[in-house]
Amino acid sequence: MKDSFQTKRSLSVGNRTYSIASLPALEAKFPSAARLPYSLKILLENLLRTEDGEAVTAADIEALARWNARAAPSREIQFTPARVLLQDFTGVPAVVDLAAMRDAMKRMGGDPRKINPLQPVELVIDHSVQVDAFGTLNAFARNAELEFDRNRERYAFLRWGSTAFEGFRVVPPDTGIVHQVNLEHLARVVMDAPALGAKSKELWAFPDTLVGTDSHTTMINGLGVLGWGVGGIEAEAAMLGQPLSMLIPQVVGVRLVGRLPEGATATDLVLRVTEVLRKHGVVGKFVEFTGPGLAELPLADRATIANMAPEYGATCGLFPLDESTIAYLRLSGRDEARVALVEAYAREQGLFRADGDPEADYTEVLTLDLATIEPSLAGPKRPQDRVALADVGCSFEAALESLKPKTVSPTSPKAPAVARLESEGGKPAVAVAEPETERHEPYALVHQDGAEFTLEHGSVVIAAITSCTNTSNPSVMIAAGLLAKKAVEQGLARKPWVKTSLAPGSKVVTEYLAKAGLTPYLEQLGFHLVGYGCTTCIGNSGPLPRNIAAAIDETQLVVAAVLSGNRNFEGRVHAQVRANYLASPPLVVAFALAGRVDVDLTKEPLAERADGTPVFLKDVWPSAREVQDAIAGSVGADMFSKSYADVFAGDERWRAIQVPKGDTYAWDPNSTYVKHPPYFVAMPRHPGPIADFQGARVLCAFGDSITTDHISPAGSIKPTSPAGRYLQELGVKPEDFNSYGARRGNHEVMVRGTFANTRIRNKLVPGVEGGESVHLPDGERMSIYDAAVKYATERVPLIVLAGKEYGSGSSRDWAAKGPFLLGVRAVIAESFERIHRSNLVGMGILPLQFLAGETADSLGLTGREVYSIADLARAVEADFSPGARLSIVARDDAGKQKKFQALLRIDTPNEAQYWRHGGILQYVLRKLLPPVR
Repeated sequence: MKDSFQTKRSLSVGNRTYSIASLPALEAKFPSAARLPYSLKILLENLLRTEDGEAVTAADIEALARWNARAAPSREIQFTPARVLLQDFTGVPAVVDLAAMRDAMKRMGGDPRKINPLQPVELVIDHSVQVDAFGTLNAFARNAELEFDRNRERYAFLRWGSTAFEGFRVVPPDTGIVHQVNLEHLARVVMDAPALGAKSKELWAFPDTLVGTDSHTTMINGLGVLGWGVGGIEAEAAMLGQPLSMLIPQVVGVRLVGRLPEGATATDLVLRVTEVLRKHGVVGKFVEFTGPGLAELPLADRATIANMAPEYGATCGLFPLDESTIAYLRLSGRDEARVALVEAYAREQGLFRADGDPEADYTEVLTLDLATIEPSLAGPKRPQDRVALADVGCSFEAALESLKPKTVSPTSPKAPAVARLESEGGKPAVAVAEPETERHEPYALVHQDGAEFTLEHGSVVIAAITSCTNTSNPSVMIAAGLLAKKAVEQGLARKPWVKTSLAPGSKVVTEYLAKAGLTPYLEQLGFHLVGYGCTTCIGNSGPLPRNIAAAIDETQLVVAAVLSGNRNFEGRVHAQVRANYLASPPLVVAFALAGRVDVDLTKEPLAERADGTPVFLKDVWPSAREVQDAIAGSVGADMFSKSYADVFAGDERWRAIQVPKGDTYAWDPNSTYVKHPPYFVAMPRHPGPIADFQGARVLCAFGDSITTDHISPAGSIKPTSPAGRYLQELGVKPEDFNSYGARRGNHEVMVRGTFANTRIRNKLVPGVEGGESVHLPDGERMSIYDAAVKYATERVPLIVLAGKEYGSGSSRDWAAKGPFLLGVRAVIAESFERIHRSNLVGMGILPLQFLAGETADSLGLTGREVYSIADLARAVEADFSPGARLSIVARDDAGKQKKFQALLRIDTPNEAQYWRHGGILQYVLRKLLPPVR
């Protein structure tokens, strides 16, 4: 710490003394710093503590201390997070990359152990469990067994990583969802450790900050901890001690007033926040919550709102530390010494909020009255598309035509009744029927497990209490249990075509549901425990029952899922489910009882008793008092202490996994899960000269809202897809494919799965869904992967054209790695989501943005042209400045040229260096190499 402003002080708490970088000492020199938002104060402390005169200078500190709330971001600073958080889908490829970097370091004459995390790194295995079994008491045991069978290779690799890399710890499977484990146990809130890279044992206290390889890392903002999601490649750089480059952001304050009305939940609130902020526009900005309404929100509600920052587009959604934070730390079983340090440090640094404190200076302030929140869902395919509960049926009807398949199946929906599967008791398993009513057409008569029922457009086939957003929140989980209790007492049951599941975020949830006496009622409605992990929300919803799946395919039905998650993008939840609605856990239970989404549950009956008496939602909805009384009698600190007593040990299956030994990984050439990636194999010591793009072709041309799910799906692998064919050629049976998410350690699978989402629409092949393209100039139609391979043999560089919000959704590094391996060297879009843009730069792909008011369509670009991009060396290296314009020429088959300009979206000098080196990992590796003797 260079300490240009003499801010180093001591803080004594209990019998320990800590060094701190004092914010009040700096505020004495720069009084305006006292009015900074809490989030920027945390960044300011980070700069004070890491000032070295090079990466962080006195000028950087002064620029942030003198922050102009309304000025456009222009000043670059370096942020050094205190720790890194991983989940297994994104964590496995990160550890694969580090292992490959060790190999490269060894090959180039360096010490492979230099490739080692310098910050604490924790990985929680939570994305691998799938809902194969459901609706039975042994569903959890069966799913856990299948999870281990499918993922043993990956788990062995992660266990090697936990022994080979210092400071890297793994939370074994079947423990909980990463963000809830972070909230309930891993988060320190205030760190106590020596300074990064210091040889001294001097103990410092400083804010707990982090980056994570999952977008919803922001959930920890509810605890007053500043952190957000980044791509795996950025996280790897942070692990290796590299600061993250960022522009000092604008900060939007959201002033909360009032209190939630009866019947409204935290989920309803966050869906409204998401709608309002996405509409207002907060991409690339910090959001901070303020106002008297904070006192009305328990910490679990705050975490719910913070979780969905990626959905409303912000980098983070911070709630400042206050008395609620301290109370939650005690409730969750944190050590009393930790609690004392957190409170003392926060008060000393001016980071502790109290009622009546003056409001910080914000770029702008939006006011939201909690009293206006109403029961809501969001869908059918975007989390920001909130719809009031009363309007869900109308919204589905309005969207129905756009949700229908764009290509007709070989069997027409109006074909005569046919049996496609084995019969049950002499009846056809699936019968396609002509419509007899005007409500919907077509519909299917299905026989499944002894029941006979009708499926039609709008039938709910998945009702899942799942995901990190809600299943850490006792208010909505207890509400779901109470609703189930009342429904059972009324004699109601779930509809037989609904696949129900309960996947809590931690073992604490099942503890308090059991103590409240609500577990039997949830189970009676089919909501048995299926696993502790991210299931339906990530696409691990498992197969639908056989006859239901066949009926959907046979009749091209638009069926629905209702889930308590945060993501409902096309093709994400289940390949056969086209309408997906986000909802609170009690509403998930309600729609399992109703069995359809084309209904107004505020007026129409939820279901009928055996005697035909209608039961309405209001008849089974628990009151706020009932919920709070149940929470008070069932949630205690002892549950957290018990659940996390030995959180890193794992069960017998985990401990029995054989762990390879050695500083470098012994790659198994026969593995289909973990393969040595190609990024560093032929990497020279120094990057080559920058060359302009000449003769580039468009691999894909897309419209708006292409998500990372579209680019790099996480769900099931189709046997007929390039990835499916590759696995079968290696002898892997389709039933053993697992998912794209689980195969992320194998680049051969992932590159074949890039742009392979079943709902993606490439304008080069209009009217077609799925990963198809054409090879140009001959126009031959083929898979996107096959087209890329053919272009590679012809040495043709590739680009992608896109509309607004390209790369929104999960912070998925493979959404950048996959296109890079396909040969994509530039993406030209109308706008980028924050994380994905930085991931593209981190993989050496050039992000370019159409000028304001221009689009591919307005410029007359079809995607069939040959493209050239000029001025790269000048713009990136010789004369770099954010927002530089590059000249692009598109020449069509007739030789006619279209000239236009695009903004270079390499936003900081550091990013220019990363792109110059071919990627951030190549840049870091070259910095760590020993000098040539």
